[in-house]
Amino acid sequence: MRPQAEPRRITLVELCLLAVAVGVVTGLGAAAFRVLVLALYNLFFHGSLSLEHDPNAFGPPSAWGALVILVPVVGGLLVVWIINRFAPEARGAGVAQVMHAIYYEGGRIRPQVALTKIVASALSIGSGASVGREGPMVQIGSGFGSTIGGLLPLEPWQRITLVAAGAGAGIAATFNTPLAAVLFAVELLLPEVSPRTFLPVVIATGVATHLGRLLFGAQPAFTLTGLAPPGFEDVHFLSLLSVALFGLLSGLGAGLYVLALRFMQQRFDGLPLGPYARNALGMLMVGVLLYGVFKLTGQYHIHGVGTATVEAVMTGGLGEPVLLFALFALKLLATTVSLGAGASGGVFGPALFMGATLGGAYGAAIIALTGFEDLGVGEYAMIGMASFAGGATGAAMTTIVMIFEMVRNYHVVFPAIIATAIAIGFCRLLSKENVYTVNLAARGRNIPQERHSNMFLVRHAEEVMSRSVVVLPAKAHLQDGLAALPASEDSQYVVVADGPRIAGVLLLTPSLRALEDVHGTVTLGEIADRSFTLAPPGMSMFDVFRRMGRRKARYVLVIQGGGVPRPEKVRGVIARAQITDAVVDTFAA
Repeated sequence: MRPQAEPRRITLVELCLLAVAVGVVTGLGAAAFRVLVLALYNLFFHGSLSLEHDPNAFGPPSAWGALVILVPVVGGLLVVWIINRFAPEARGAGVAQVMHAIYYEGGRIRPQVALTKIVASALSIGSGASVGREGPMVQIGSGFGSTIGGLLPLEPWQRITLVAAGAGAGIAATFNTPLAAVLFAVELLLPEVSPRTFLPVVIATGVATHLGRLLFGAQPAFTLTGLAPPGFEDVHFLSLLSVALFGLLSGLGAGLYVLALRFMQQRFDGLPLGPYARNALGMLMVGVLLYGVFKLTGQYHIHGVGTATVEAVMTGGLGEPVLLFALFALKLLATTVSLGAGASGGVFGPALFMGATLGGAYGAAIIALTGFEDLGVGEYAMIGMASFAGGATGAAMTTIVMIFEMVRNYHVVFPAIIATAIAIGFCRLLSKENVYTVNLAARGRNIPQERHSNMFLVRHAEEVMSRSVVVLPAKAHLQDGLAALPASEDSQYVVVADGPRIAGVLLLTPSLRALEDVHGTVTLGEIADRSFTLAPPGMSMFDVFRRMGRRKARYVLVIQGGGVPRPEKVRGVIARAQITDAVVDTFAA
């Protein structure tokens, strides 16, 4: 077995240069993925080798008629073979696997995962499985970032930073939403947010966005032609009340989505069938749903990402409340069945579809009942996209900013903030996990749902230090130190002085009095711990941590005043055990 190379720390400039490479590869990967999806869609649904298809517009009916029911089955069987043969972790949404790699694998993702994910997800989407594009692109970008981090090799935090940078680049390249892509990495992936992690994410995201715009144009994800340009009028108070009520409905729907994903995963995994048979059963159900929707509406609607339907709702092409609510329910069923049966694709894209149809249905019903049209059906659909996706993922900032970047409608931002906040809160009552973490948590792989900026880090050393300190000479015996320990104290720090010099530090506890065999002639200088560093009283704990890390110190002696550090200047001691207790208390507050 080959020994692993020692990780090395590179500079921030070098890390940013690697982030440029991650952005370039992810942008090119996104282009290849989009082309492959178009080619496979035309092949599966029309039997032609062509790239002529606009995903934002409804296409012609399939050339296969009723046999289109079998199209998802054929594509699904190919997906199962590819995933089982090359990379089992490419199954499912993709973002969850990246989270697992960050928190449990030190950012390690096997190199073959990216290529496997491109092919498997393109097959799933092109053959009609109800999944999104963002999951594959996140896993593709993250996989390349991890590969770079492993080849060099880098320290774990630097590899994880490149993994998150690749994920952000994947989101940006998929939706042309650079701001939301950065927030996605910050809200959902980065365990640490600081200049050293934030800058590489921004750079990779910017490079991928620019490359995507060069290849596919700078237009937003949805081109809402026919709509009047949004104004800057304030939203009516009654509309805000309506939006707040919709937030509850959206949160309920998002919670149902999270629970249904887990339910379907359990049901399919529990079937006494092999992976091919389970997938075929699920994809047959999806095929029946596709054909049934086509016979009723003239369009397939719920297949693939469904961007044509989303755009139709926002532009007024679809506005019947009953139809929109039915599409919401059918998309929920098709997505959870697809992923439960083993399809490869994202969960965010379907959440946008469900949010748009649920919001459109609600808006159309409100307008029909009240005649009040301060917000139109399309605007309710936009608000629904933000609140439903935000509730399902728990990423409030990401979804609000993303919807704005996708539709460029500032009028809906404030209502979207209200609805999203309420939806996330209500969804959390139904499920503490989100769509990305629910199946990981079921396997005992819990992912933090919050990113703490720990208030403990801004406290000063003098606020944390123990003041139970006594200075004794190095030649003093242990029993002298125990005698200096007050009966009321649980412990006593002894600063061991060798003349004017600090020789070490020692923690004495009342229990040591019972150990008669260690009293003898042992001196404090012989047993003093020399693993210490110094800090002034006003130093923040953030800087104390950094100093302890650089010196590999177990203790920090807090020194009053400048000049030469002398034993009598010690005002307190900070031990690693104290830090642990203080941090735990901060999180419990």
